[in-house]
Amino acid sequence: MTSPVWDPAQYLRFADERTRPLRDLLARVPALPNEPAPTVLDIGCGPGNSTAVLRERWPKARLTGLDSSAPMLEAARTDGEPTADYLLADARDYDPAPAAPDLIASNATLQWVDGHLAVLARWADALGPGGVVAVQVPGNFEAPSHTLLAELRRSARWRDALGGDAVRGGVHPPGRYLDVLAGAGCAADVWETTYSTLLPGPDPVLEWVKGTALRPVLGRLADPADRAAFLAEYGRLLREAYPAGPHGTVFPFRRIFAVGVRR
Repeated sequence: MTSPVWDPAQYLRFADERTRPLRDLLARVPALPNEPAPTVLDIGCGPGNSTAVLRERWPKARLTGLDSSAPMLEAARTDGEPTADYLLADARDYDPAPAAPDLIASNATLQWVDGHLAVLARWADALGPGGVVAVQVPGNFEAPSHTLLAELRRSARWRDALGGDAVRGGVHPPGRYLDVLAGAGCAADVWETTYSTLLPGPDPVLEWVKGTALRPVLGRLADPADRAAFLAEYGRLLREAYPAGPHGTVFPFRRIFAVGVRR
């Protein structure tokens, strides 16, 4: 699967909605070692909206954001959280241990990382006593937004251009994250929440997924006419699955949260 080419502006169209789960995640993070100036890593920081939330919580932190997308990091440095340090790195390969982190946070990143349970265990192993790993991921891969996309990619019109394989990305049941963190010597707190998000405007679910799940697909459609035709067809399916109401379009969005405190 082609790696996603991220668009910071499109991702941030729903910045408040994308950031809310991170705030809920951090509300369950206890006091960190080396307060009030802990070492904090934001892995998969994107355009810095998550890094800015971490700075609000720990104003004196030694804060570093990591991402594999240069455009996302540029947005983070200029408009996200300019006081943080940033590093171009891939979450699959990055070793956080030399940074001696007190907190490793990751906001909606691990679903893009193949074999991410092993990555999560490696992050937990990098913590000292009392250190925390806190992650949240979307849990909506069986929702119409994703199943319709997979079906459309497998259709006769699009399977040659897009392939029949599923869009890369996926998560595990909450219990798997609990097992991984417990096995890594952490006291684990794992839960899930479904947000009923009210999205405004025309085709809002399409605009939402343009910033996330659609990125690998759009990267394969180099012809603007093909891209427009695919978006029109997918948009029609989404309007049927998520009909607009009098106050906007209700978009149920399940999230899985995990916090591990190293014993």
